[in-house]
Amino acid sequence: MSSYLNQPQFQDADKAREYLESVRWPNGPICPHCGSIDKNHYALQGKTHRPGLWKCKDCRKQFSVTVGTVFERSKVPLHQWMIAVYMICSSKKGCSSHQLQRTLKVQYKTAWFMSHRIREAMKDGGGLLGGGGKIVEADETYVGVLTPTES
Repeated sequence: MSSYLNQPQFQDADKAREYLESVRWPNGPICPHCGSIDKNHYALQGKTHRPGLWKCKDCRKQFSVTVGTVFERSKVPLHQWMIAVYMICSSKKGCSSHQLQRTLKVQYKTAWFMSHRIREAMKDGGGLLGGGGKIVEADETYVGVLTPTES
């Protein structure tokens, strides 16, 4: 495990962001707000903008690769998130929040928060009609069982 953790995406937040961009956007950035593609975006640069911040020309909203993921709105550096995801996914019996705390050198509350977000993202979403909180539409239909005398 330690040899894999020596990879660049586990060592530096910028390398982790670049790795996540290459995985999530292999053909260029896609706006998570309106869904427009690469040609309609431009990178925001300068002292006032953090690296990896984009702006969509269609909806005029700012976004980064973490929008819509478990990493969104977290103050924990992205490379630490990557280590936590790797540890939880690669261990056979899971990984406790105490183990994350020791490995990442963060407070227990932070490790607990991270592990619960990651586990929530790994849940199966299937099995519900319409998905979570979505509207289900149905036409007039009778669903019943045919008895041998009816057939």
